[in-house]
Amino acid sequence: MFHRRQAHIELTDIGHQLLSRARAMLGLANTLQQEADDARGMKRGTLRIGSFGPTSSIRLLPEILQRFRQAHPGINVHIDEGPDRQVVQWLEERRIDVAFVVLPIERFDTFALVEDQLVALLPVNHPLRDQPDISLKALCNDPFILTEAGSSELVSRLFIGAGLEPDIRYRCSQLLSTLDAVRRGDGVTILAELSLPQVQSASYLKKPLNPAVRRQVGLAVLDQRQVSPATRAFIKLATRLEYGTDT
Repeated sequence: MFHRRQAHIELTDIGHQLLSRARAMLGLANTLQQEADDARGMKRGTLRIGSFGPTSSIRLLPEILQRFRQAHPGINVHIDEGPDRQVVQWLEERRIDVAFVVLPIERFDTFALVEDQLVALLPVNHPLRDQPDISLKALCNDPFILTEAGSSELVSRLFIGAGLEPDIRYRCSQLLSTLDAVRRGDGVTILAELSLPQVQSASYLKKPLNPAVRRQVGLAVLDQRQVSPATRAFIKLATRLEYGTDT
């Protein structure tokens, strides 16, 4: 089940398969335990949530968690934050029960929560500062800053679909690093509007894309028929809330 290397040990293909099955069994055991707890009023249990970037971690999750903890104070909530691709991997590996994801994503059962739009961010002295909107082609004339969190996959697909190749000079894992690079005039970027600070900054310009590009964020589970009572309650609460947007 293991490959022995000089400095470390790696799982074989069979080892990975067994690990995946073991995680599935542990997930099922957790679900069964919570089903039993649910029969007693769901007074205890565990909920593991995967979250990506500011959109889910700052704009969506806090309100959901506040309501959830009020309704189910005995449920222990664990939150892991990472890039959107990593969160999806955690869900596939059953390390988390429910994930915030960018929709659509066909291989999971999903529940839409909110929709926003992608916007271009420019330095305040950019030559296109007076334009009402910005095309993808225009953004290819400047150094491009690609954020690795939240909307990176969608942004990359946009350029590929348009047959364009941005001049990527920076790959930032943190939103603050991306915003600071734009503020310094190091380049331009595309971000989801909900990921931006709610108070508009004077250190960069925000412009809609032309044509406009919408983005939908929701929750995903491996199989909604097999989720734990805590996961089911979290999804039910999250889909009933109304989220304020700037669009």
